Amino acid sequence: MPASPVRLVDSDAEGGSQAVKAQQRLRELILAGELPAGSRIAELALVERLGMSRTPIRAALMRLGQEGLLEALSGGGYAVRTFSEQEVADAIELRGTLEGLAARLAAERGVPIAVMAQARVCLDQIDQLLRQVTLDDESFSSYVALNGRFHTLLAEMANSAVLAREIERASRLPFASASGFVGVQAHSPDARDMLVVAQHQHRQVLDAIGQREAGRAEALMREHSRLARHNLGLVMQNPQQAAMPGMQLIRNKV
Repeated sequence: MPASPVRLVDSDAEGGSQAVKAQQRLRELILAGELPAGSRIAELALVERLGMSRTPIRAALMRLGQEGLLEALSGGGYAVRTFSEQEVADAIELRGTLEGLAARLAAERGVPIAVMAQARVCLDQIDQLLRQVTLDDESFSSYVALNGRFHTLLAEMANSAVLAREIERASRLPFASASGFVGVQAHSPDARDMLVVAQHQHRQVLDAIGQREAGRAEALMREHSRLARHNLGLVMQNPQQAAMPGMQLIRNKV
């Protein structure tokens, strides 16, 4: 009887998968405030808490350090980073600059018809969502997903792996991402109006790209990012938003 084939396990791939899982879980703990801002990370405690070996946890800590949520300590190990309001504003501005460049390059280089069609479908779905007179939590969650999809397509339109990678890097901090402050609007009386403005800007940017108007596309995208900057100001003025994921990482003004 022939022997059963032996399935070889790629230990590197398996270890990489565990590191990604550890990274995702650690990010969740940080943003939820379960690993407090400024606190030192105890590696052995994470081994017990996550039920993983030290190797993937060490890799996850290093990646989160590169991402900016952790800082390496001079004596070894990591601590949860905190950010000033200015640092958050700068991160938002950086993302806007990079996305503006993506819009410019997309207009200059041209975008495949299929990709433009995907972007239009995405915006059509947002339009349908915003036809509701009032938006509930489920509607906001749907908006966040569609908004993220549009911004991902925008990065792809530039046809630059380098630029797409840098946009992703700049967007990793929760409050710097394209939907980082949408939650702030959820219980605001003018919530829907603000999303309508953002959607109008989406349409204008896509139109400029389609018309190959590079300068206009870049300027519109830069302006679009300033909505997030406005929402940051709202958050810092409203103590009730302190429970928003990641907000405990932002230091109050001294």
